[in-house]
Amino acid sequence: MTAPRLDSAPRLDIDAILDDPHTRIVVCCGSGGVGKTTTAAALGLRAAERGRRTVVLTIDPARRLAQSMGLTELDNTPRRVPGVEGPDRGELHAMMLDMKRTFDDVVLAHTDAERAEEIFANPFYQAMSSTFAGTQEYMAMEKLGQLRAGDEWDLIIVDTPPSRSALDFLDAPQRLARFLDGRMIRLLMAPAKAGGRGMLKMVTASLTFFSRIITKVLGSELLTDVSTFVTAMDSMFGGFRERADATYRLLKTPGTAFLVVAAPEPDAVREASYFAERLTAEDMPLAGLVLNRTHVTAAPDLTAERALAGAQALDDSGDSPLTAEALRVHATLMQQMTRERRYAERFTTAHPNVPVAEVPAQAEDVHDLDGLRRIGAALATTQPAEDGAGASVAAAP
Repeated sequence: MTAPRLDSAPRLDIDAILDDPHTRIVVCCGSGGVGKTTTAAALGLRAAERGRRTVVLTIDPARRLAQSMGLTELDNTPRRVPGVEGPDRGELHAMMLDMKRTFDDVVLAHTDAERAEEIFANPFYQAMSSTFAGTQEYMAMEKLGQLRAGDEWDLIIVDTPPSRSALDFLDAPQRLARFLDGRMIRLLMAPAKAGGRGMLKMVTASLTFFSRIITKVLGSELLTDVSTFVTAMDSMFGGFRERADATYRLLKTPGTAFLVVAAPEPDAVREASYFAERLTAEDMPLAGLVLNRTHVTAAPDLTAERALAGAQALDDSGDSPLTAEALRVHATLMQQMTRERRYAERFTTAHPNVPVAEVPAQAEDVHDLDGLRRIGAALATTQPAEDGAGASVAAAP
């Protein structure tokens, strides 16, 4: 099955990225429903089978990654994936971010047991560590930093959350630094340090709007809980900031590669352009676009117009009704492929220097390692535009 390549797009060489010993982190980002998790798993498997010790970190709560790798579950600890053996092969491990567990581990690692218990018992910490917006992205940065600092892995592949929040982890260090350095922290610490009702009244007045919203979740003791939490965490704030900044700098190094994953649909391509623009603006190393779930045909030279004309001629003669129907199905497929080319070219026109790899669609979801291998092969065998006829590749979701 073949598909016409985007003529103006340079080829994305996936194997060159996976084989480069200097590449230590690959980040897959994109909108929801475009096959980002499956792509990350396929890249991890291909890298492992090419000799690298690899871990795939998913921040998406979907369970498909575990299922496709033959694991019953994923948690905050890397689990080795069975079935990746051989003398020249590396290892494949997979894990899913548990943001509260990660936050708990950070607290335990950077304070004493008595202070940790005080923090864990605090209602504000319990809410922030499990439900507050932004905590997941910051904890993803923490976990990525931990994995990289341990130097245990040749390659870390990160599968980010869907939608534009997938880039929130880039903002997490700056948001944290602004929070820690801002007046809000000093105000929140004031009641516990002052211990007087006058100071509490002042803080309450300053935070009326903040309190009105959050108290609905945490109750009337909000300010006491928050100020107690901030005071207990005070000695750890510098470490949070330093680690976040270090991970952010790590993401900007040549050892990191960002892959934007999209489907040939208007919304997904528009989001892919947003990601590419944002990564470029942040000086992040954008490696390329994975255009997933493209449609293919075994007869690319038979245009939709010719197929419809042939079907009409057969209808008029009354001959071969099955052949006529097959020609109409082919015409519909060719029309869909034309639309997909048009959508994809919106990205390549806006970002002409971003390499592209195309992965054809298949009828069913990937559910095992063989399916992931087919996707990895499809990613790696996209042919250069000058080959003309396009890539002969296996299908992938």
